[in-house]
Amino acid sequence: MEKALGLKIGIEIHQQLDTNKLFCECPSSIRADKPDIKIKRKLNPVAGETGKIDIAAAYEAEKKKTFVYEAYSQETCLLELDEEPPHAINQEALKIALQISLLLNATPVNVSQVMRKTVIDGSNTSGFQRTMIIARDGYVKIDNQKISIPAIMLEEDSARRTAETKDSVTFKLDRLGIPLVEISTSPEIKNAEQAKKVALKIGDILRACKVKRGIGTIRQDVNLSIRNGARTEIKGVQEPALIPKTIEKEIERQKELLKKRKKVEATVRDALENGETRYIRPLPGAARMYPETDIQLVKISDKMIEETKSNLPALREVIISDLKKLGLSEEYAGIIAKENKLQEFLELGKMKIDKSIIAKSLILWPKEIISREKLEINFEQIKNILEQVERGKISESSIKEVMAKTAKGEKIEMKKASSGDIEKEVKKIIEENKGAPFNALMGIAMLKLKGKADGKEIAGIIKKHIR
Repeated sequence: MEKALGLKIGIEIHQQLDTNKLFCECPSSIRADKPDIKIKRKLNPVAGETGKIDIAAAYEAEKKKTFVYEAYSQETCLLELDEEPPHAINQEALKIALQISLLLNATPVNVSQVMRKTVIDGSNTSGFQRTMIIARDGYVKIDNQKISIPAIMLEEDSARRTAETKDSVTFKLDRLGIPLVEISTSPEIKNAEQAKKVALKIGDILRACKVKRGIGTIRQDVNLSIRNGARTEIKGVQEPALIPKTIEKEIERQKELLKKRKKVEATVRDALENGETRYIRPLPGAARMYPETDIQLVKISDKMIEETKSNLPALREVIISDLKKLGLSEEYAGIIAKENKLQEFLELGKMKIDKSIIAKSLILWPKEIISREKLEINFEQIKNILEQVERGKISESSIKEVMAKTAKGEKIEMKKASSGDIEKEVKKIIEENKGAPFNALMGIAMLKLKGKADGKEIAGIIKKHIR
C-alpha cells in the first residue's frame, strides 16, 4: 500500500537540554508568575544566503502584527531582548548534544558555523533563530532497518506564545534561548506504525542524557508526502501514540485533494488532538538561512569527542537488563531507567536491603510525599533513612512515614524493636484474639507495632504460632 501511495515519512524531534541558556548565562526555568518587563516590537523579513526572502517569512510579514514580549529579570538578559550580541556558546549544552549525536551513531563535525534562521512570527525577538550543526550521518535501527539521520543540530528554543488578538501576539521570553537539540530523519520511514517506533527509540536515547522532562520540553513533528501530493510538515504531534493517526489523517487529506483535482500545497500544519491538522503557513525553504556574524566558529576537538565517547550514558534497554541481573524486577528496573536514576540506585544498592524497597524509596515513595505533602525530599535524606534501616534503627515498613516526617523537618525518634520483643508482642495479640484469621491478626499487629517491626517478620511469627 505504501509503495502504491508513494508514501514518504520523516520524523523531526526537538528536545530541550537541562542547562542554562545557549548563548548567555541566564537560567532556563519556566515561570508562571507576573513578568516584570514588557516591550513591544514589529519584525521585518531579511534575505537569506540566496538573496531572496523566504516564502514563510514573507507570509508572516503580511500579517503586520505587533509583538508584545513579557520577561523576568532573572531569566532574561539583554541578549533575549536583542540588545546585545550573543555570549560564548554553553559548553555543557554542547557536550550533551555531542553525547546524543554519538548515541545516534552520527559523526561529529570538528568546526561548525552558527547560522541564523529567519523566523518572524514573533517567537524570536531578533527575527531569527540561531542554529548550528553538531554531527552528520547518524541512524537508528528499527525492524532491522536503518533509518538515516542526516544531521543533528543544536539551536535556541523560541519564546512562549501566551495570547493573541487580531493585531498583536504576546510572548514570554523565559523559554527563549533554552538549548534545543533538533534530530531529523530522512524520509525513509515505511509506514505510520514504524514512525511511532522511530520516535520512541529516539526518545529513549534522549532520556539517557541530561534533558528536560515534562510537557513542552520535547516536540515532535512529522514530515509527509504522497505521490502527486506535496511535503507537509505537521507541528507538535506531542504523544507518540498519536503519530500513526495523524499520518493516516494527512494521507486522507492529500488523497481527497487529488481526487478533486486540486493542487496539494507544501505547507506547515498544526497537529490537533483528534489526529487532524490545521493550516499554519507555507513550508519554509533554503532562503531563510544566513551566517551568524557575531559568534566565532564553534570548534569540537578530537579530544572532546573521545572524552564524550568514553563517558556515554547507558540506554534504557541496557539499564533494565543490568538491573534485572542485580535481582530487580522488570517493573522496578523500568521505573529506575525511565527516571534516569541508575547511579543513585547503584549507590543505594550496596546496602543489605531488599532491592525493590530501595527502588520504592528512591522513586515511588518520594513522589507520593511530593504529591500528598507538597514537600521535597532529597537523595541524601533518602540515603540517610536507608542507612538507619540497614542498621536496624528503622523498620522497612516505616520508611514512607519517616520520609514524610523528614520532608516536614520533624525530629525522627523511631527505634526498631528487638526480635524477642516483637515475638512477645505478637504472641500476646494471638492470645487476646483467639480464633481470629491470619489477616485480622496481621492488621492488629501491624497497627500496634507500627514503625517498630517489618511486615515480613510479623507475618512469619503469626504463621509460626497459629499452626
